[in-house]
Amino acid sequence: MITKKKKIIILSVMVALLVLTGFLNLTLNNHAAITTGGQETNNASFFETYRVDRDASREQQSLYYKAILESQNATEEAKTQAQTNLDNLAGTSKKELALESLILAKGFEDVGVSFTENYVNVMVKAKELTEAEVAQIVDVVQKQTQKSIDNIKIIPVE
Repeated sequence: MITKKKKIIILSVMVALLVLTGFLNLTLNNHAAITTGGQETNNASFFETYRVDRDASREQQSLYYKAILESQNATEEAKTQAQTNLDNLAGTSKKELALESLILAKGFEDVGVSFTENYVNVMVKAKELTEAEVAQIVDVVQKQTQKSIDNIKIIPVE
């Protein structure tokens, strides 16, 4: 069992990471607003912010699982579950990055992928997508994840 002091330390680290995420979000948004103009700012900011937030969230989860693994008070069952969750987190990150790279290789300007056990959400920088573009994205996602088309959501982002 994790002691009260260790719980406080873990929560403090998570809060600090949350504050850091907010700071980075504001900094990146302000930087994008200064260096680019018009509608382009929203697109760049959305995808940059999405990636920063996703990475920060993953880092927080990773730190939490690592704290359990390093805890002398955690049970073996808790450590095993933490290691499994840490491995799953790394696997999910790899799948998302691979999907993003493969979809970008199809010629799309920018893309963000959110992968869960049951669903795949693909956000593509586009005002709208043609049926052929949607078919390309679905093809890539299905080949990489074996997910049904019902579990794939494609979202154009202006």
